[in-house]
Amino acid sequence: MGTAAAGGGCGARRWLPWLGLCFWAAGAAAARGADNSEVLPDSIPSAPGTLPHFVEEPEDAYIIKSNPIALRCKARPAMQIFFKCNGEWVHQNEHVSEESLDESSGLKVREVFINVTRQQVEDFHGPEDYWCQCVAWSHLGTSKSRKASVRIAYLRKNFEQDPQGREVPIEGMIVLHCRPPEGVPAAEVEWLKNEEPIDSEQDENIDTRADHNLIIRQARLSDSGNYTCMAANIVAKRRSLSATVVVYVDGSWEVWSEWSVCSPECEHLRIRECTAPPPRNGGKFCEGLSQESENCTDGLCILDKKPLHEIKPQSIENASDIALYSGLGAAVVAVAVLVIGVTLYRRSHSDYGVDVIDSSALTGNSLLLNPAMQPDLTVSRTYSGPICLQDPLDKELMTESSLFNPLSDIKVKVQSSFMVSLGVSERAEYHGKSHSGTFPHGNNRGFSTIHSRNKTPYIQNLSSLPTRTELRTTGVFGHLGGRLVMPNTGVSLLIPHGAIPEENSWEIYMSINQGEPSLQSDGSEVLLSPEVTCGPPDMLVTTPFALTIPHCADVSAEHWNIHLKKRTQQGKWEEVMSVEDESTSCYCLLDPFACHVLLDSFGTYALTGEPITDCAVKQLKVAVFGCMSCNSLDYNLRVYCVDNTPCAFQEVVSDERHQGGQLLEEPKLLHFKGNTFSLQISVLDIPPFLWRIKPFTACQEVPFSRVWSSNRQPLHCAFSLERYTPTTTQLSCKICIRQLKGHEQILQVQTSILESERETITFFAQEDSTFPAQTGPKAFKIPYSIRQRICATFDTPNAKGKDWQMLAQKNSINRNLSYFATQSSPSAVILNLWEARHQQDGDLDSLACALEEIGRTHTKLSNITESQLEEADFNYSRQNGL
Repeated sequence: MGTAAAGGGCGARRWLPWLGLCFWAAGAAAARGADNSEVLPDSIPSAPGTLPHFVEEPEDAYIIKSNPIALRCKARPAMQIFFKCNGEWVHQNEHVSEESLDESSGLKVREVFINVTRQQVEDFHGPEDYWCQCVAWSHLGTSKSRKASVRIAYLRKNFEQDPQGREVPIEGMIVLHCRPPEGVPAAEVEWLKNEEPIDSEQDENIDTRADHNLIIRQARLSDSGNYTCMAANIVAKRRSLSATVVVYVDGSWEVWSEWSVCSPECEHLRIRECTAPPPRNGGKFCEGLSQESENCTDGLCILDKKPLHEIKPQSIENASDIALYSGLGAAVVAVAVLVIGVTLYRRSHSDYGVDVIDSSALTGNSLLLNPAMQPDLTVSRTYSGPICLQDPLDKELMTESSLFNPLSDIKVKVQSSFMVSLGVSERAEYHGKSHSGTFPHGNNRGFSTIHSRNKTPYIQNLSSLPTRTELRTTGVFGHLGGRLVMPNTGVSLLIPHGAIPEENSWEIYMSINQGEPSLQSDGSEVLLSPEVTCGPPDMLVTTPFALTIPHCADVSAEHWNIHLKKRTQQGKWEEVMSVEDESTSCYCLLDPFACHVLLDSFGTYALTGEPITDCAVKQLKVAVFGCMSCNSLDYNLRVYCVDNTPCAFQEVVSDERHQGGQLLEEPKLLHFKGNTFSLQISVLDIPPFLWRIKPFTACQEVPFSRVWSSNRQPLHCAFSLERYTPTTTQLSCKICIRQLKGHEQILQVQTSILESERETITFFAQEDSTFPAQTGPKAFKIPYSIRQRICATFDTPNAKGKDWQMLAQKNSINRNLSYFATQSSPSAVILNLWEARHQQDGDLDSLACALEEIGRTHTKLSNITESQLEEADFNYSRQNGL
């Protein structure tokens, strides 16, 4: 009772008796009401002799709309049962309990339930879901039930991906993709055909189990129809857009009939019909002739007393000449019209910033330039995807794409922009030849990079924008330390208390390079973060400072080897350490989106990555901006794919603000694999008769190397849409960004082109800091007095294991502990790292939980039973009216 009394001054805070500290516990006690006058009972009689056994434990539950849920538990024998939610005792008044007697055992059974409201769940902001558990007491001790989570159920309105209509040949495979709306609990998917449910168990040809997709292994004519994806959970049901599936049959020729009797004109005929099978549902008609004739007398037929082969009437010669000259004239006219049309088209579209690749470049440009050059017929390759066009910035890089490699025999499947927008493939194929010398050979990346850097990427009026080489912020810091933050970049610098000697102060600066990166990647190595400079370089610190740098790698030691590099005074980059190595000079802690580095010298730092396997993934942020064109009927879409770092996206936002561009959809994350496959960006589902897209621009392709090493200007593709009439003000379409043999993302555009009617989408969810520089105690989440107490407790070696190593372990710091062992106060450095990791949330409750867990471990080592700990916690709760 003495320990509990010592903690009585904590009030609604968490009391750690073994450490002698009070922590605020996220205001949980205050949220349950101010009336804490009633206390838990001192003792309740029960049958002695056994620990409580839970007959019923609380189950996971979902709150639907505003209806509260009830959590129940039942135990025997039990003096009392109370709920703990998120580590805090629930007020006694909120419990409803019932008591009964188990006739078979004669033990007392106690049942308790509480209500949890939507407001309580919404007000909780912790590292995990809202949870509750029961604690039951008997004479021998306590028992705890399982933790039951409580979540708010919902189901969003819009599908992440609607099924797309398709035309497939008979016996071909049909795959309809469906991504249901986000929801809790996750929605279950059901497919409808012509409004009737599909039962895949009754039809072995249909599979609906693969990631909510509908798969028909061999298409039948009866599979044609309208398909709808239905998503439902405990909250609501949602219907996707219907997708029309057409199963077609291409016509085939019967076999030729027998030759007919020889006619007076010395010819006989044979025929065949397109009925085996006939074309159906829009299938192609049979190719070739349906009727064939030939001479039936081997040239011996007599006409006007002469053999037929010797007769050359004047009329026949004249007819042949006329046909010959007519054909030549038509060919000349066709070529002239084609040249004029292409010239006019290119001139009329020069304002759109997207060059149309001449089809001759794909189907035999070298043969047109050099007719004497013979194609190589020994090699055949097929490209089954659509012809995709590129930003003019990437013209030099076309050679790096598999589409534009020098192939000996190119077989290109052409798709119109209308068919691409519907997701339906045409069945016409065009063949062409190109010589292996048409395009440059080898991996000429250096050559391409030099030229692309000198070209201005297509963004309207971008040439008039001032070029920014760096973002910069400064602050004056002294002995009390502080924090320097670059807002909306993810970059920050933590100067610990005491790192600068007393009576000294320094103006510390931090900058981000936004120009050409000075770190040139070697081999397969790529830059994963911005280049961050902090200084002044001649400043000395007595304890390590923490530098936080964002990165775009999908962290996995199996697929990445990530390095920290520093630029020398001579401008060269040298490796400081690998993040997985053991080092006593610095420490790297790699989180999913940022790397926290403990350093003792200022300079310029960056993260690089070397992919170990093809499964290495870079995280890209994809976003679409829109603005009106100079032509009042045109509307421009610009789709960006940049490294998933806040500073990279801030550069895009800054450029778009100068141009009047508006963000049309919340940016999304795309995982881009290091498998050498390119990126395709397509505009789909453009409303017909309201909008049309400029020809040959519905799909654009970006080479792999341009995306994987995108350390230059922000990577983007531009699309130009045109309204049929000025009265059209609403635009809806989808932007599909996908990597071949990789992942894809869908951006749903639903906007008004009129600024007065457009809904504004914020660029950033939250600001890093209102004030870039914070000095003194207000810059830190842990109060200085508590910090000193923690350091004094854990820096002293303890034979029972309660030292700084356990503090590191409980804060998920499990490697390179030798670095902390070399510090004068290992606990202080660990807490500095905690401050750097939690600058956004400042979750002191998580630190308190870690310290409380260490306290329990310590008391176990001291042979103190868990029941005594619960009793101390129980008495503390009674004193504070919980």
